[in-house]
Amino acid sequence: MSWDFETEPEFQTKLDWMDAFVRAEVEPLDDLFPHDIYPRPMKPAVREIIRPLQQQVRDQELWACHLGPELGGPGYGQLKLALMNEILGRSFWAPTIFGTQAPDTGNAEILAHFGTEEQKAKYLQPLLDGDIVSSYSMTEPQGGADPKVFQTRAVRDGDEWVINGWKFFSSHARWAEFLIVMVVTDPDVPIHSGASMFIVPTDTPGVNIVRNVGLGGEPINEGSHGLVHYENVRVPSDNLLGGEGKGFAAAQVRLGGGRVHHAMRAVGQVQRCLDMLCERALSRYTQGSILADKYSVQSYIADTYAELMSFKMLVLYTAWRIDKVQDYPSVRHDIAAIKVLTPQVLMNAVQRTIQVHGALGVSNELPLSHLWQAAISMGIIDGPTEVHKVTVARQLLKRYKPAEGMWPSEWIPGRIEAAKEKFADYLEHEIANQ
Repeated sequence: MSWDFETEPEFQTKLDWMDAFVRAEVEPLDDLFPHDIYPRPMKPAVREIIRPLQQQVRDQELWACHLGPELGGPGYGQLKLALMNEILGRSFWAPTIFGTQAPDTGNAEILAHFGTEEQKAKYLQPLLDGDIVSSYSMTEPQGGADPKVFQTRAVRDGDEWVINGWKFFSSHARWAEFLIVMVVTDPDVPIHSGASMFIVPTDTPGVNIVRNVGLGGEPINEGSHGLVHYENVRVPSDNLLGGEGKGFAAAQVRLGGGRVHHAMRAVGQVQRCLDMLCERALSRYTQGSILADKYSVQSYIADTYAELMSFKMLVLYTAWRIDKVQDYPSVRHDIAAIKVLTPQVLMNAVQRTIQVHGALGVSNELPLSHLWQAAISMGIIDGPTEVHKVTVARQLLKRYKPAEGMWPSEWIPGRIEAAKEKFADYLEHEIANQ
């Protein structure tokens, strides 16, 4: 049988190294430099610490593993990447140390697939080397992630395109060397064939970062998600990625695998919550016994473990399916399903862990508030949960057809009649022998 839950020994050795390395060398960065992951230029002390760590990752041939062999990567496939991202999910710094931080990973894949050799040399290689960061500029303030209401336009003018419009939540725009911008190039056709992507260097005249939107608790205008106004921004025609009208085809390159990676990092975060939950249950004594003896706490632990394992299996199955069929659209419903579950499972785990830690759980002296906010964000990132639920339902409904006649196909009286007809000869023989 080909069914197996084991990892090949050679790759398991790499996973074991990653796990020990992240716990011992990378997680301390979360404590010392929680706000210094993306800002550029990077603080000298931070750079001096992370460069040797990144080199150790390179020495293990684990750097930027999201790229396939045709793009200069190891070609691990989505299943192995999922197992790696489970470990990376434990630390906010880990993706940067391993060269897999968003949105740079997705942007790197787009550049690798659709960029010219000159663009790859100028943007892709420095991105893979970790020398620069980038931004993905798609969402718009008036319509969120709904592409049908996008208003940002690009109009051809000779050998240039002129871009005008607004984009919202363009993560890391304030530090990015360049943005990959989704715009409407043909408003007279459906958006999925009328949108295009462009490379736009952030120092291009007319690229105005109006505000740097933060998450809850961050100072106003000190966040990392840009509100960007593109005002008569001129870019060469060579900056078009994937061809005119091919913006959404290019976007699928970054979104399919990225959603699996997000989900598997959430698995690592849920496991971290479970670790904290169990440790606290065994450490805290109240009302005559340790918390581990309380039924409600035992219920928290059991529910968290059950949700974690079922979620993890679905994510790994989805990754396996992607590797098996090599066709993202055919796995679309599974990708959407794990996207739906990611915020739900993570939020449940965080909430239970906070509850067991009491006042300390909601303080800034534990990572739980940060994880709680991450869980909320995961319901919005790469498309809201509600949209993905619709995708799951629509894709599944395509596999079915209406019942024939008045009654459902599982209507028992009808099934009895069908069974009698199927076995009529035997039943007549039995009656004749009575």
